Amino acid sequence: MTSSSFSPTLVLNADYQPLSYFPLSLWSWQDTIKAVFLDRVNIVSEYDEVVRSPGFSMKIPSVISLKQYIKNQKSPVFTRFNVFLRDRFSCQYCGLTKQSHDLTFDHVVPRSLGGKTNWSNVVAACRPCNYKKGNKQSKEINMFPLIKPDAPNINFLKNNGRHFPPNYLHESWRDFLYWDTELENS
Repeated sequence: MTSSSFSPTLVLNADYQPLSYFPLSLWSWQDTIKAVFLDRVNIVSEYDEVVRSPGFSMKIPSVISLKQYIKNQKSPVFTRFNVFLRDRFSCQYCGLTKQSHDLTFDHVVPRSLGGKTNWSNVVAACRPCNYKKGNKQSKEINMFPLIKPDAPNINFLKNNGRHFPPNYLHESWRDFLYWDTELENS
């Protein structure tokens, strides 16, 4: 390869929508080239970087689309990350947005009082609020979630993921990601 080995490829479904927004659906250049040779993807856009072997050279794809459509799950899996994404990485008690490593999840009705670990009883919480609420009912301490927790659908999580762009965005990806950016007035 001519330059940096950091050349991730944005992976689009057959309908040219990203497989996921958060985390963004990216493949390594090695996996991408393998998929090209196996005829599983279409190349949509390329980097200027070239990968070479003795009898072959190819520009590294920056955007690909799958040839076979992958259907989205009907409902998202209940995970800590998906709770944070549903709650937009914000503490549901004080409203502050945090990095995922600065968030915990809180049982609105504590487990010790019969609360379940599920979508309708778990919210993202910053450490100070989680500590303050502790093992108490919301009404005891007058700390209520800003938004009533509920099970999100896949589209809701996808939409929330659009608001958290990754650290790296190649210019060839922008047409496919639809980030909320202000357009210039002219």
